[in-house]
Amino acid sequence: MIRGIVFDFNGTLARLTSWGMPHQEVFARHGLARAGLRWGDRNDAAPADGTLHREHSHSREAYHRWELDRLSARARRCGVPEDRIDALVADLDRETKTFTMELYDDVVEVLDELRHEFTIAVCSNWYWNLDETIAQLGLGGMFETIVPSARAGMRKPDPRIFRHTLRLCGLRPDEALYVGDMWVPDVEGPLAAGMRAIHLCRPAQAVVEEPPPLREGVWRVTDMPAVAGLAGELRC
Repeated sequence: MIRGIVFDFNGTLARLTSWGMPHQEVFARHGLARAGLRWGDRNDAAPADGTLHREHSHSREAYHRWELDRLSARARRCGVPEDRIDALVADLDRETKTFTMELYDDVVEVLDELRHEFTIAVCSNWYWNLDETIAQLGLGGMFETIVPSARAGMRKPDPRIFRHTLRLCGLRPDEALYVGDMWVPDVEGPLAAGMRAIHLCRPAQAVVEEPPPLREGVWRVTDMPAVAGLAGELRC
């Protein structure tokens, strides 16, 4: 019997609609265009999926320091002089976090329906301020708990981040579904934690890449109303 549903955030409930200044332009603004070319097109120095970083997640300040340290280390590898790193990295950090997001059109109504029947939560690879971002989108107070990887100390698909979220919700793994748009973090990770998973593969995403074949304990849907319908069937 399903009692709870845990959602991914970006690509599942909301999408990015605009971004800050490209990193190569930030480098050029600092007169470091050559180093910017070495940096390439990758927009940040985010930790890889599955990274464990508990020692950096005991406070917001400690996590931010770790973010800046990663940017600084990469800037050094790109040849940025030591006396110019701090100013550059401050700009890179700010531009990385300058973006706008909007909810998918089918999210609010379905979440409002689900929260009356299930415990619902969010668990996502995201910055420290995921709760603030969700509140800005009008979903404040909607979820039992909101768990960003920055605070949890590990990133999906590490099964421990899912178990941590379930503990906060008072749910066993077999009582919960995870809903997300990415196969490895949002399907394989929850399965390893003992959950079942719904792969939310919106039509625009399916055009980009053919999704993997389904496995036992995994369903695939194309919109949030289908998530609600499947959850209702599994609740009984």
